[in-house]
Amino acid sequence: MTLLAVDIGNTRLKWALYADARPGAEVLAHGAEFLEHIERLAEGAWAGLPQPRRMIGCAVAADAVRRRAEQQVEEAWGISSQWVHASSDEAGVSNGYDHPARLGADRWVAIIGARHRMLARGPARPMVVVMVGTAVTVEAVDAGGRFLGGFILPGHGIMLRALESGTAGLHVPTGEVRAFPTNTSDALTSGGTFAIAGAVERMVQHVRQHCGAEPACYMTGGAGWKMAPHMSVDFELVESLIFDGLLEIAARRFAAA
Repeated sequence: MTLLAVDIGNTRLKWALYADARPGAEVLAHGAEFLEHIERLAEGAWAGLPQPRRMIGCAVAADAVRRRAEQQVEEAWGISSQWVHASSDEAGVSNGYDHPARLGADRWVAIIGARHRMLARGPARPMVVVMVGTAVTVEAVDAGGRFLGGFILPGHGIMLRALESGTAGLHVPTGEVRAFPTNTSDALTSGGTFAIAGAVERMVQHVRQHCGAEPACYMTGGAGWKMAPHMSVDFELVESLIFDGLLEIAARRFAAA
């Protein structure tokens, strides 16, 4: 059963076409499009692709953006779209958010993807799951699969724009990450990088103390590769974590259907 999986973030729509709706399925095609160009998909990247039988996706962008994506799916293949929203539990993960439905769909799906990636390799452990994109999220999950809570903080770009708009004289090129920056460009880039690293490392400490065990740590997101070299704790960088989660959810939902 060919499956189209879609992840709509704050900046881009990422998609992948799979040969089947199951974990580990063969990727037939994949790509990404900036949100302002979603209308290109049906007649562009999706033209000529094999017909998917199902579509599943998650979206953090506005409803209007999601509807534009639905229209492209309908135009290209005439199939309906199924969107994942956070719930009290799904695919072996339970949601400890005060209001479970208010947890971002991308956060929920990434947690599910990370959980099953870990279980495929060995026994259950606590986890810290980090997504580094326009915003940064840092999630804590216990060994039983319960989402304990998480941090949200600005990504590099938002931090720099906030400093540029609120502080005189900081309109400078992007710099390098240095332990001891000696120019303003490097100071800004290093400050943002180590602010994110510090939040992640603090969450790892919280999980160690709360769960009494060393967490498995996963990082994903478009800017994850920039952060990974600057972490003081061991992380696995997994580009496909949200798509892994969508496949896990699809396997259960469509098998039941």
